[in-house]
Amino acid sequence: MSDLNVVSISEAKLPAEPFVARHLIDGDWRQSADGSTFDRVSPSHGSVVTKAAKGGARDVDAAVSAARLAFDKGRWSRTSGKERATLLLKIADLIDRERERIAYWETLESGKPISQAMAEIEGASDIWRFAASLARTMHGESYNSLGSDMLGLVLKEPVGVVSIITPWNFPFLIVSQKLPFALAAGCTAVIKPSEMTPATTVILGELCIEAGIPAGVVNIVLGYGDPVGTAMTADKRVDMVTFTGSTGVGKAIVKAAAGTLKKVSLELGGKNPQVIFPDADLESAVDAVVFGVYFNAGECCNSGSRIIVHEDIAEAFLKATVDLSRKVPFGDPLDPSTKVGAIITPDHQSKIDKYVRDAADAGATVHLGGEALTVPGLAGQFYQPTIVADVKSDMPIAREEVFGPVLSVLTFKTLDEAIELVNDADYGLSAGVWSENVHTCLEFARRAHAGTVWTNTWMDGFAELPFGGVKESGQGRELGKYGLDEFLEAKTVTMRIGKTRAPWVA
Repeated sequence: MSDLNVVSISEAKLPAEPFVARHLIDGDWRQSADGSTFDRVSPSHGSVVTKAAKGGARDVDAAVSAARLAFDKGRWSRTSGKERATLLLKIADLIDRERERIAYWETLESGKPISQAMAEIEGASDIWRFAASLARTMHGESYNSLGSDMLGLVLKEPVGVVSIITPWNFPFLIVSQKLPFALAAGCTAVIKPSEMTPATTVILGELCIEAGIPAGVVNIVLGYGDPVGTAMTADKRVDMVTFTGSTGVGKAIVKAAAGTLKKVSLELGGKNPQVIFPDADLESAVDAVVFGVYFNAGECCNSGSRIIVHEDIAEAFLKATVDLSRKVPFGDPLDPSTKVGAIITPDHQSKIDKYVRDAADAGATVHLGGEALTVPGLAGQFYQPTIVADVKSDMPIAREEVFGPVLSVLTFKTLDEAIELVNDADYGLSAGVWSENVHTCLEFARRAHAGTVWTNTWMDGFAELPFGGVKESGQGRELGKYGLDEFLEAKTVTMRIGKTRAPWVA
């Protein structure tokens, strides 16, 4: 550990009192119906940072009732695109105003670096502004080619009440990939953030109220997946569920939603490969690989945790990656210089470590890390930057989502072999290719089974471009105009002009 870049405890102060989080239901902040609460302990500092209301079935029922009434009464669904856009822009401005506060609490609850959290909040406000632009430009279609006496219209209407269930790894960013698009479409919402990171979603609720969102349009119920998420999924008054999280939970949501045949949108796991060809810009590729696997401590669905490097350059590439990994600042997430913070829970840290140990027992070689990281002055859990080579494609570390700062390295000889390795996975969220040959990049992009393909870069994202996966990485899309379409239904209106219809019965 002595040759790693470890950032000890910073001078930033912990809060004097924990954040108090309550449910937002029908425009009011409420405790749980049964008075239950739960605590969130900071994964980096080991102290209680949030005290939250612990929701149950009665709280979900009240929130869904409020969202259903608000939608059916047209408090939001019948407003104009201009009105919706104006409010979304207000919320974006308020997010910018509260950026430091949001980032602070997100860092304490999730363990991610404060500098990263600040950047994510900035990105979130940009998404709200993009969604506002869609609210103004949303439109249907007309068909004037059906005959002289017919006119066809396709109306785009909001799907209705949406349950939004978000994860702990990007709590503010991911709710901002869902809620503003639902609101732009005219939907009402019930949101459940992860029980590990409730604070920033509650802050977003405060900003929605301050901006003037009508009561019942945005509701928040805090608590655990069972019973809160289960009730939000199965309730027949809910028209759609959008969920980001593990593939296992996503499958359970599909089953729970099947009883009412509601619409489901899922953004799930990934085992995302980057393929490095011999003609790649190796310095840029190494930097992107290091970024891709350690960003957010690897607790990222887009983590570039599976590297497939050409055997001619594998040894040199591995050495450069190990050398650069030693320089990445791991440690106290409240220090602005830190790039990798804490692991979300002790149980998850143990899961990460088991993947590494099992791979080593199966014949893989650990070239760096492979154990917990001690950060002086901090009581939380951290894991060393870890690189595992000599990995075989059938090893769990090469096929399953480790969700930690662990890089698996495989090798290939030909493009066809690389594509076979890329597609030999249950997941299909994202993939990357590094080559100076545009023909190689284009062929890879067309043949890789993934919702996003990056060429000579990794994890660049834009509000304008859709995001989502294939296979067990999910269904549906977020962001871009496709992200708005998820929350819309098409309604056909067929109009006869004048009394020209011939009688069916003479």
